[in-house]
Amino acid sequence: MSLQNKTIAFIGAGNMAEALIRGLLATKAVKPAQIIAADVRPERLDFFARTFSIRTTGDNAAAVRDATIVVLAIKPQQMSAALSTFRPPSSALFVSIAAGVTTSRIERELGGRVRVIRVMPNTPALVGAGAAALAKGAHATEDDLVAAEEILGAVGITARLDEKLIDAITALSGSGPAYIFLVAEALIQTGVTMGVERPLAKRFVIQTLYGAAKLLMESDEEPDLLRRKVTSPGGTTEAALKVMSKRKLVEIFAEAVKAAAQRSKELSQDVAQPQDRVGNR
Repeated sequence: MSLQNKTIAFIGAGNMAEALIRGLLATKAVKPAQIIAADVRPERLDFFARTFSIRTTGDNAAAVRDATIVVLAIKPQQMSAALSTFRPPSSALFVSIAAGVTTSRIERELGGRVRVIRVMPNTPALVGAGAAALAKGAHATEDDLVAAEEILGAVGITARLDEKLIDAITALSGSGPAYIFLVAEALIQTGVTMGVERPLAKRFVIQTLYGAAKLLMESDEEPDLLRRKVTSPGGTTEAALKVMSKRKLVEIFAEAVKAAAQRSKELSQDVAQPQDRVGNR
């Protein structure tokens, strides 16, 4: 399935929907006339209409009615409520970016043999540097995977995997940016407490994180070797790493990532709360 001449409906007009639409239009994968966004928030619909010149609606059923591809860009707790607002077109492909929501659940709630691709993206998609894992449901095809890859590929890299690994990828990559942001917060604040002015501390920490990531991407060497190259015996880096080792930083990261993966599994079993607002990412 190519995106050419396809109509893509976004159920939910949150940050990830915005990133995907921006990427699709920037790469000219689709034209504005091919996209429609639905949400309960008039201010978001107005923003999408003005920014992207796409069609918008507050009615999920109207958005889905003529869609070839439906992107479910909603919170996992809102999924059941959102799916109950429309009847799925028989030929539509559903692409879900809701954490913890399985393809089998979406198939069941939409009434059977629906084609579903489950995706776990992350927020760097907002700057075109995302990473998204894709898993197909029981009835999705190879062409469906290609179409989903084209949508997510507009804002970063993609990889296919078995759905049983989605929870692990959610913990590693979906939640991963938050771990890095926390490290940035800690480094900046420590710099400030040692007398470095905050703007300079922030600038140097961000550049250091960017440079380290760039080196990881462009080097053929493994992270542990790159780390050892920075760590001179008896030097400053070794002193810092000894503290991290003593405090069991690696074990803390492992425990945290496993907790995120467990929560991803739990989300697939959560029931949407009555106060949830349909269509809000």
